[in-house]
Amino acid sequence: MNQAGQIASPSAAAGHNRLRNPGVALEPAWFESVAVNASAVERRTASLSGRRSVKKDHQAAWLVRALTCLDLTTLAGDDTPGRVRRLCAKARRPLDDDLVAALGLADDPPTVGAVCVYPTMVEPAVRALEGSGIPVASVAAAFPAGLTPLKMRLAEIEFAVGQGADEIDIVITRAHVLNRDWNALYDEVQAMREACGPAHLKTILATGDLKTLRNVYSASMAAMQAGADFIKTSTGKEDVNATLPVSLVMLRALRDYRDLTGFEIGFKPAGGLRTAKDALTWLILMKEELGLAWMKNDLFRIGASSLLGDIERQLSHYATGRYSATHRHAMA
Repeated sequence: MNQAGQIASPSAAAGHNRLRNPGVALEPAWFESVAVNASAVERRTASLSGRRSVKKDHQAAWLVRALTCLDLTTLAGDDTPGRVRRLCAKARRPLDDDLVAALGLADDPPTVGAVCVYPTMVEPAVRALEGSGIPVASVAAAFPAGLTPLKMRLAEIEFAVGQGADEIDIVITRAHVLNRDWNALYDEVQAMREACGPAHLKTILATGDLKTLRNVYSASMAAMQAGADFIKTSTGKEDVNATLPVSLVMLRALRDYRDLTGFEIGFKPAGGLRTAKDALTWLILMKEELGLAWMKNDLFRIGASSLLGDIERQLSHYATGRYSATHRHAMA
């Protein structure tokens, strides 16, 4: 940590064009006094899908943008290197050649934002994506519960980075937030950030377990102060995952952190986004709250692999005027 309270000098990691978040010294004053008006948050987010729409050519362009922000993910107990290789093939070519040509994208075919796997699947993912420019992300730190000893969680992060992971999705200890023990949360995320080395740190808050929107704001701010490069809503395993009210509160924290430090931090909703309409709604939220910069995959990711199939179907309908069968858009 330097004299300005920053954790380390920022640098851009391989596959990324954003500088690392250097973090700052823990400042509870930045969030302890912040109150969240839950009714106002709900009113604000309820208006997004009902009063705003993106149509025709613009809708197709936005859906392609959403596709490029997807973290294509497999986190199953029966994952195999073969399944990961098939998923990586889908990541390289998420739309078939005819559809890419019909959309006028043949000169620059879209790919997804990243492929996310367990640490033991990182190495086959890295091999399968070699030369594609698509980052490999790995969950780590005892995902999804995060309740093993810190030394073991840090070792898992170091293992994933050693296998070639460009991004690490860690999960925080929820008890630190529920007990409002900000020193413990800050120290934990800071240690994980250090263990990531050059890899970008995506910090999962597991917002469905945090009980209040005030806790969500505080946890977001403390994680960013500790050096998180992204803040992420959920593991996808909680009873409640990404919601618009939680996302709005996290985006306001991102905006406040940028105003206080000058650093732009990424955001990733995960779990609960299933349709192309969901993708458009979250993109509208990003544009209205943070602007065009947060509609690109260096600052916005979506953790919802099943979403890709519906995006493909909607783009196919735009190009042909007909809906294709779901089985034509297999994940891998």
